[in-house]
Amino acid sequence: MSKGQQTRSTILSEAMRAASVEGFQGISIGMLAERLGMSKSGLFAHFGSKEELEKAVLDETAKRFMDAIWAPVMREPRGQPRIEALFRRWLDWTQNNADLPGGCLFVALAAEIDDKAGPVRDQLADLQRQWQAMLARSAQIAIQEGHFRADLDPKQFAFEMQAIVLGLNFYRRLLQDPAAIRRVEDAFAGLLQRSMRPI
Repeated sequence: MSKGQQTRSTILSEAMRAASVEGFQGISIGMLAERLGMSKSGLFAHFGSKEELEKAVLDETAKRFMDAIWAPVMREPRGQPRIEALFRRWLDWTQNNADLPGGCLFVALAAEIDDKAGPVRDQLADLQRQWQAMLARSAQIAIQEGHFRADLDPKQFAFEMQAIVLGLNFYRRLLQDPAAIRRVEDAFAGLLQRSMRPI
């Protein structure tokens, strides 16, 4: 990795941390430059605008998300075992990510920019559509492997799985419910039970 690439990665890491707590509204080129001991012009040169920085943060977060969750899960057996491993890794990403002290950046930004038209919102929505498609494809594979029932709607499974993880963010971070992890695990177990092929 070149010095320029390393600097860019350092900037993106700090921007991810800050945005997970303060949102995109709470970060600026100047604030990041001060935190990193850089000049504003030096930091600006890496992105050109705050919008380009925000888009780069989304790309980097998505890359790290896939590296932490999807890549290892693809080594698991196809079907239900892979979905269960995916769920566990997704929970770990949501709860124990030192890069995101404010929790999942995608969740934090969804509330902030869902009504703000523009390239950043479009990019976030596209990333979430891609993730939903991957979850639905995983459910379809579980049907093909004979783990899930043949009449299961893979898109509905993907919707419910994501809703469960989003619920964890709400109950654990906002409500500080000590039973949040148990509740989300019970909810996912119920989703699996309803999805299983009858014996």
